[in-house]
Parts: sequence; structure tokens; C-alpha cells
Amino acid sequence: MAVFTSVTLDEVNAWLQQNYQVGTALEIKDISSGIENSNFFLTTQIDGVQKEFVLTLFERLSKEQLPYYLELMEHLSKKGIKVPAPIRNKAHQIVDDLNGKPATIVSKLSGKSFLNPSVRHCELVGDALAKMHLAGLDFQSSQENLRSIDWWKNTVPLVTPHLNSTQDQLIQSELAAQIDFFSSAEYKSLPSGPSHCDLFRDNVLFDDASGKDEIGGFFDFYFAGNDKWLFDLAVTINDWCIDLATGEIDQARYAGLLEKYQAIRSFESTEINVWNMMLRAAALRFWVSRLWDYHLPREAKMLTPHDPTHFERILISRREVSSDIPHHPGKYATK
Repeated sequence: MAVFTSVTLDEVNAWLQQNYQVGTALEIKDISSGIENSNFFLTTQIDGVQKEFVLTLFERLSKEQLPYYLELMEHLSKKGIKVPAPIRNKAHQIVDDLNGKPATIVSKLSGKSFLNPSVRHCELVGDALAKMHLAGLDFQSSQENLRSIDWWKNTVPLVTPHLNSTQDQLIQSELAAQIDFFSSAEYKSLPSGPSHCDLFRDNVLFDDASGKDEIGGFFDFYFAGNDKWLFDLAVTINDWCIDLATGEIDQARYAGLLEKYQAIRSFESTEINVWNMMLRAAALRFWVSRLWDYHLPREAKMLTPHDPTHFERILISRREVSSDIPHHPGKYATK
């Protein structure tokens, strides 16, 4: 991801020798995608064996906030969900400090991302997301999604000076509609639990070692939080199952992802009733955050903010065309 805090090989080696039992660092390489934290591929050697990790220095999250995300990843990994497993330090702490920032090491997943996913890729994501939701049911910690509606309400006034009158009218209208929705009894009754909340195409890996694509894993859990599962699914749909040029739903990928999700977890009737409002909520969330990153950027090595108009188009599309959930009875129902 974008690198805000640099780390040299000598610095990481001194840190590892003092705090971890993962061997000697042979190579550290900047990861250029993303805009939140400083991330590096880390190759170490221990007892003649090379191992690969991802080192993250956190630029916005505090050391007190981080255990939720990392312990969730640890919990899911132990449940057999393919996610990066955090490496605890010699004191068994899940977060450490490096170059003045909270830092952690996690295992490196196998596979690669597909930025032009097929129906098969979307089916795999739907299946894995439902399994991840259920695996998190007995996770003991709880932290709200920090980029949910309270953050939208606080951030919209910061970005509106950069909008034209049409955009301003759209964002104010949608925010008001979402405030009403989030206050409703229907919304409050929706099933919830630990959610990824940022499951975009570049946060999923596929592994074809078996000769056919399988999930290599989900990563980048640092926007995760306890939220409505339907919101997590809507965020995913709004990236995986669309025409990137128009923001409109691609019906084949859409049906495939939802069918495989429902094969694991059936939807409640209330979820079906509010589905389109949740698709709109997910579009608003990322339009607001991209406007914020674009117009109020931070300095960073290799930082390239995403185009906010992409999610403006998606929000307009969701407001104009209501999408239904194809019904496929699943193995599990929350009620």
C-alpha cells in the first residue's frame, strides 16, 4: 500500500532480532497499492528456510484499536478461513512498535488478485464471505465499523466545498435517506457480526495450484468492524459484480455471488426488503471516503488516490435501478 513511513533492511533486522522469532530479514519490498498504511513484503530466513510475511506500519489506527482487527484475523485463521495469520512477538503481543508507528507481521497468502473477475471468481467470493461471517459469530471482541454513518455525517461537510451543485444535492439527499434508514427498526433488526467492510477485488487472492482457481484468501482487514452482514455483502457486490465503466450490475456475476453466499447463509425477509438501500449505503460510504482522500490527501511515497466519480456513478445507478436478491435457500438461517 502507499508508503508513508519508510523502513530499511537494517532497521527491520534489528527490530526482528529484538522482538520476534521469525529469523533474519533477507529482503524488504514496498507495496505500492492502497492508501491507508505503510506495507512491505518481508522475506526472512530461519534454520535455512525462507519464509514470506507482510509487515504493516499503521498510519491512522491507534495501538489501542489494532487488537480488534488482528485478533479477528487470528480467530478466523484458526477457524480455517483463509486470511493472514498475525505473528505474535516474543512477549506474545499481537502489536509492536517500529519507527514510531504501531506495527505487525502477518503471514503472506498465496495466489494473485483478478481485477477482471469471472462468474467463477464471484461464486468463490460469495461462498467464502458467508463462511467468514458465520466463523466470526463466536468472536468475543466487538468494535463498530469506524467508517459507518457517524463518519459519513462528519466527513460530508469537509468534502462538499469541493463539489458542484448537482453533486452536493446528491450527497446531501442520500445522506439524509441513509440517516433515516439507519434509524429504522428494519435496519436495527438486521443480523450482524464481524465484517470485512472493504472486500474489493484487490483484497482477495485466488490460488490455481490445484489446476483450477480456488480462494487463496481475504486480506486487508483494517476497515473491519462489527456491522450488518448485509452491508459487508453490499460493499462486495458494488465492486465485484459491476461494469466498471458504468457502475451498473453485471447480472451473471451478481447472481453467482449471491447464490453461493445463500447456499451457506439464507437471508431473512427483512434483509431482502432493504437490500437496495444497503447497496446505496455501500456506494455512499466509498464515494465519501474517496472524495476525502482525493481532495484532502496526505503526503506519501507512491500515493495515488482513487477517482471518487467511480462511486458517484455507482450510487446514481443504485438510486435509479432497484436490484432484487435472487432467492436460493441456504443451509443456515439467522432466524
